[in-house]
Amino acid sequence: MDQGGKRAGSRRAAPRKRSLSLRSAFLLTLGLTVCVVAWGYLVVAAIDFGAAARGGESEAWWFLALACLGAAACLFTGLLLGARLLRALGLSEPRAPRLPGGRRASR
Repeated sequence: MDQGGKRAGSRRAAPRKRSLSLRSAFLLTLGLTVCVVAWGYLVVAAIDFGAAARGGESEAWWFLALACLGAAACLFTGLLLGARLLRALGLSEPRAPRLPGGRRASR
């Protein structure tokens, strides 16, 4: 079956080639470094606040909770930035492409 005509051709665009500029790689690396350093600082602060809270300072429990939340947010952001950097450098493969049509078409 020949599908000629003026609109014949691929229905999908050619996949874009990912290019990583030096500036974007530097920014991703810098952001990752800042997140890891902040995470380490917040973990040490949470340990200190925990010791103070167990010593009887009731305000330290609030600071402990805030330090734990901040450390979790920094770790999560750092992991996301690290994954993005690995993918941009080509060291990690993206997920398998999804088939058009969803679940029903794959049956």
